[in-house]
Amino acid sequence: MLILVFTQPNKCVQTVREAAVESARGRTARTEGTGWRNYLVDDTDPSDRISLCWRRLLFFTALFYFLSFFYIYIYIKMMYASRRKPVLYFKEERRFLSGRCTIYKLFGLCMVLVLVSLFWLQLSCSGEMSSTSHQDRRVVQPPPPPPPPPPCPADAQASAVDDPSWGPHKLALIVPFRERFEELMVFVPFMHAFLNKKKIRHKILVINQLDHYRFNRASLINVGYLESGNDTDYLAMHDVDLLPQNDALDYGFPGEGPFHVASPELHPLYHYKTYVGGILLLTKKHYSMCNGMSNRFWGWGREDDEFYRRLRKAELQLFRPSGITTGYKTFLHLHDPAWRKRDQKRVAAQKQEQFKVDPEGGLTNLRYQVESRQELTISGAPCTVINTKLECDQSQTPWCILG
Repeated sequence: MLILVFTQPNKCVQTVREAAVESARGRTARTEGTGWRNYLVDDTDPSDRISLCWRRLLFFTALFYFLSFFYIYIYIKMMYASRRKPVLYFKEERRFLSGRCTIYKLFGLCMVLVLVSLFWLQLSCSGEMSSTSHQDRRVVQPPPPPPPPPPCPADAQASAVDDPSWGPHKLALIVPFRERFEELMVFVPFMHAFLNKKKIRHKILVINQLDHYRFNRASLINVGYLESGNDTDYLAMHDVDLLPQNDALDYGFPGEGPFHVASPELHPLYHYKTYVGGILLLTKKHYSMCNGMSNRFWGWGREDDEFYRRLRKAELQLFRPSGITTGYKTFLHLHDPAWRKRDQKRVAAQKQEQFKVDPEGGLTNLRYQVESRQELTISGAPCTVINTKLECDQSQTPWCILG
């Protein structure tokens, strides 16, 4: 369903949980009730009831043949085991079979069991068939039409994310994105609740890359900055697979300088001192002073290290959390490297160019096209999906395409 969101921008998408609820109803419809009969069939279906009678008939037919073969087996065994008249004798220790028992008595006992079983089969099937016929005579009322879908809840949720009493500042949470639907389903509701709990005005912007080029996280963040609107005054460069687990983490307005929330002392994977990736807060003014991020980094990695040099060049002081005692458990990392491989290939001169500073690139030479905007609600949490196509000058960065 989320794929439709990124390809059909003019539809208001409902909560994705509805699909899961419908599938769950389909699974439970076959297992409601008690007893082993419900494991085989659904008793509410007349055709299934008829099938149940046939199953019972086959079962007792098999029972009849089993008892018959058992009788013949005992008869032949006793006939060849003794020269006397083929008569069965049972040990006297079994009190319920004490006394003389002939082969005829055994045959009669088998027939009685079969007749009792068939009699019970007749009664049960006739009762179910009669109830089925009575149900067929009833006038089947068509199910009521489903209620009309509720309106898009984005406007209803606006007060929860844009309450002026929470302060004068508003955060643009920018999420560079491509085909990470499972993580997005968890990320948007979690971050919406997390920021509401901290009373931070915010809006979540998912910058979805649609083009055929390699993933470019830095350029998508640049797009998010330019498309965030005038109602926000600071932004968070936020990975979709990183969730804060400590309420003491600060997502407030970083007026004094860029604030690196996912600091090396807290990030579960990256611990070098110049690391500024994962989650970084900074005002729009400071981001503009850096000319944004370089657009030369296609594929995974190195754009954060280059942005750290831009912060140094702009003489911006970097701040990090203090007093956090949860260590590397401060964040939940949703990425599964065995299932989702990172694009770490280095094409042409990319290996040498990735360590160089891009003095001119950034917001000034960003080229992109917004295909559509989609207001999406995931489990009651609103977000805006901006479907974007980036442009690549292959004479400058031929590594934007693998080949």
